[in-house]
Amino acid sequence: MAYDKNNFDPKAAAEARKKEMDEITVKLENGVKNIFEGDIYQDYLKFCAKLPRYSVNNQILIMMQRPDATMCQSFSGWKEMNRHVLKGEKGIRILAPAPYKMEREQDKLDSNGKVILDKDGEPIKEKVEVTINAFKPVSTFDISQTDGDPIPTLGIEELTGSVDGYKTLLEAIQEVVPVPITFENIESGAKGYFHLEENRIAVQEGMSEAQTVKTIIHEAAHQALHSKEKYDSNSEKKTKNQKETEAESVAFVVCQHYGIDTSDYSFGYLASWSEGKEVPELKASLNTIRQAASDLITKIDDKVREKTTVKEMDEFMEAHGDELPFDNPEADQPIGYIKVTPPVDFSEYKPEKKITITAEKIDTAKEKSSEKDNAVAKKTAKKTSIKDKITAGKKKAAEQKKSKSKPDKDLQAAM
Repeated sequence: MAYDKNNFDPKAAAEARKKEMDEITVKLENGVKNIFEGDIYQDYLKFCAKLPRYSVNNQILIMMQRPDATMCQSFSGWKEMNRHVLKGEKGIRILAPAPYKMEREQDKLDSNGKVILDKDGEPIKEKVEVTINAFKPVSTFDISQTDGDPIPTLGIEELTGSVDGYKTLLEAIQEVVPVPITFENIESGAKGYFHLEENRIAVQEGMSEAQTVKTIIHEAAHQALHSKEKYDSNSEKKTKNQKETEAESVAFVVCQHYGIDTSDYSFGYLASWSEGKEVPELKASLNTIRQAASDLITKIDDKVREKTTVKEMDEFMEAHGDELPFDNPEADQPIGYIKVTPPVDFSEYKPEKKITITAEKIDTAKEKSSEKDNAVAKKTAKKTSIKDKITAGKKKAAEQKKSKSKPDKDLQAAM
């Protein structure tokens, strides 16, 4: 339907947007509370694994409207990826930042942050421009609602399905976690632990590949969220249940993202930890989990891509290195030099007759006379009639045609 600006009512549009924002806010309030009940929490974490870069608010909104969503983008976002939204598809409504600026009057402060007073001891006022954080409803679309070019992936099946893939993933994790990771025999029977004082992670040796990755991610979450440095800088003192909920949740999200089996994860202590908490507190915890998981996923993804690219180049060079022209460069040439041999070597051409080139001595008098003759010729040419020009042109064309008809033209003359 075409947009008719004559029938647009700004007041009605603003009221409609406010109503939709109120409805979305109510959905979020209920959605956050419901997440901590039963199996819904694991469903949310699975969703978080599929859309780690979306905010908690938008993850919940997408989950409530389209539980089967796996990858979402705006209409223009899909277009940039050479995909298009299918006709008739309804957008998933989420919240997008819509900050705006406004002028506000406030007390004027000096360089030390103190209020400046006038001669009567009253605060001096000044107008300043401030940015107000606001949001607006917008539409996003799941990949299942689009068609077009395929989306490149990391090849998760390869990462978790073979020893080589596991090695690449494990190396990537070890490189992005900022503390040392050691494998040892833990006598207490624990699968692993994060040592607060020594700031290191210990992992039980000899475990399965999946269990090893799970344990490292769990302890890496403890390091990121519950280290001594974090504890000292954070005014909120977390209980043991809350710490375990956060670490286990982060590990669940990251493992789910990489296709590692998460069926044995348990959140039995979740209900007692979340009981009695208000929505802002619960949402803050969800955001902490989302940010920690998203940070790990982003860094591991980047490292895996880097390692995979290097591995593919090494394999290619090993298989085809001998075929490349710069594999054995000339000894007296810089590395990368490629010697090109022309298809025809004109240096070996020997003409039938010797070509002699002589330089004549220039006669200054003749040169001046020639310049004078040329000037006269040009002046005369200007007076030539059109009829004479046509006749001369025909004569020249006949001579050229006659010269082309000779097949035995001397090669030396042609050169």
